[in-house]
Amino acid sequence: MKTRQTASPAKCFWPFVASFITPFDRGDIKDLIQSMDDAIDMMHKTVKTIRLLRAEDLRSGHEGNGRHRRPGRAPDRRGHSAARSHRRQPRPRLIAIAEEVTRIEGRSDELHDQGLKDLFRRYGANNAMAYIIGSEIYGELEKVVDRFEDVANEISGIVIENV
Repeated sequence: MKTRQTASPAKCFWPFVASFITPFDRGDIKDLIQSMDDAIDMMHKTVKTIRLLRAEDLRSGHEGNGRHRRPGRAPDRRGHSAARSHRRQPRPRLIAIAEEVTRIEGRSDELHDQGLKDLFRRYGANNAMAYIIGSEIYGELEKVVDRFEDVANEISGIVIENV
């Protein structure tokens, strides 16, 4: 399973390499693939944590967190299609996507802080374990969004250097 997941980021970069007139620096490609792999690994770690701690039923503020995190997945798909169509000026689109991911990450920080406050109000006085579990999950979700921001930063760096 790990091999199939790790191969996915690498496969998606062959169109990038084949489509750009100016080839990427090999180090940039490696760094981008690594950041994508880190994002995927963090998502899987978060799911494992939720399953391990049997916290599928955490609510109260978590729903809003999910709504703001889901768009973080879309820029990867849009970024890939923007790179394939390099003749249609991908730079502004890729930069805009990276800026959107950064805005999502900023909002995610706010939701993380608010979520911890809500968890403390709800569980702090009478159920410390529920607070600890919820806090751990919020922390992992925050790390997932941070990893997507890392991917966006790598893409921005490549765009600035090569397009």
